[in-house]
Amino acid sequence: MKDSIRKIIPDWAISAYHWLWAALGTLVYGFPSEKLIVIGITGTDGKTTTANLAAKILEATGRKVGMTTTINFKIGNQEWENLTKQGMQGRFKNQQLLRRMVQAGCRYAVIETTSEGIKQFRHVGINYDVAVFTNLTPEHIEAHGTFEKYKQAKGELFRKTAKSCKIGVNKCTIVNGDDKNSGYFLSFDCERNIVYGIDGHCPEGLPYLQAKDIKLTPQGTSFTLSYVTSSAPIETREIESNLVGRFNVYNLLAAIAIGLSQGLSLAKIQEVIPEIEPVAGRMELVDGGQPFTVIVDYAHAPNALGNVYQTVKPFLKGKLWSVLGSQGGGRDKRKRPILGQLAGKYADYVVVTNEDPYDEDPRKIIDDVFAGAVKIGKKEKENAWRILDRRQALKFVLDNASPDDIVLVTGKGAEKIMMGPRGKKIKWNDPDEIRRILPK
Repeated sequence: MKDSIRKIIPDWAISAYHWLWAALGTLVYGFPSEKLIVIGITGTDGKTTTANLAAKILEATGRKVGMTTTINFKIGNQEWENLTKQGMQGRFKNQQLLRRMVQAGCRYAVIETTSEGIKQFRHVGINYDVAVFTNLTPEHIEAHGTFEKYKQAKGELFRKTAKSCKIGVNKCTIVNGDDKNSGYFLSFDCERNIVYGIDGHCPEGLPYLQAKDIKLTPQGTSFTLSYVTSSAPIETREIESNLVGRFNVYNLLAAIAIGLSQGLSLAKIQEVIPEIEPVAGRMELVDGGQPFTVIVDYAHAPNALGNVYQTVKPFLKGKLWSVLGSQGGGRDKRKRPILGQLAGKYADYVVVTNEDPYDEDPRKIIDDVFAGAVKIGKKEKENAWRILDRRQALKFVLDNASPDDIVLVTGKGAEKIMMGPRGKKIKWNDPDEIRRILPK
């Protein structure tokens, strides 16, 4: 019904509808972002992890923080799961949450700011003070039309941050210098810029946060952190983290840069990071005493999935099993065979299963992903399988994995629901289901 209505209503009317709801929410809740320092995080991958890391760094140094992300909400000491299936909340919800943060005495609001949310004007009425860019790869192209429009939607956060003002607060942009689109996100005229990265890509004269001598293990990551500014000697610190993978080095750098933008010292941040545990559903180890490793990760876009495969491969002693699917509901159908190709390339065994079908035929989605694995050379019922029921897919893999194998389950992370037809929400959680299946 909703899709049918959208087809007959012009785009400008839909945009006006979203804008009016967001503006009205701002009025109803009394412009709460004016009383907070608001940190917006955008990019294709890493938003949720970066937001949680930043919140924990700020909290550990005495700041009271509110946060909204794809997986969780936080207002001071209260934290609860996000069951809306939205990375950025719509209508009145954003402003309501911000108002509650003000009432709870929060100084900071960390908001995962998505391109889809910006397209639907969910950012209207939020006075951002820090804009963070993690990375950009093709995603949500069907929703935006072109990659350029997708990039521009992300850029709106930076334009808004640079153009607005707030008494007593300096505006800051934080950009991943290793991303090829970094120049665009640095082009917005903001009071302060911080660039972070690994490969040394930073415009001359800008403060630069760099990770060097990176050491990756199955238990965590360490690196030498270098901070270069034009006004002080180079500062270096040894960073130890429980987070796994090179991609998490970027997330850590972004979160550290957020801390620096708020006047925290590198020495204090260095103390905090080893105490931070991985975010649920992001490279999460599920240990039921089994003789093989089980990892659950949210990766559902090609770039993120590739990063996860590249992270686990160096630690592999046996075979790699990949359990994956793809979202329905018209979400980026073009990525489905790419996901299958990545699974076919990196994994020894591939099992394609149901994820979030919405109103689409889940078998068609599975076939689209499976075709990519076959294209790479996988053969059905030899080293690749299509299993519609996600529980049965997990059981098949867990029953057949051998000692020293790695079972990688991607697409849903720590989500607690699966989206079915007509908006039906089915109770589901990958880590919980895996624990039920593993022998006691």
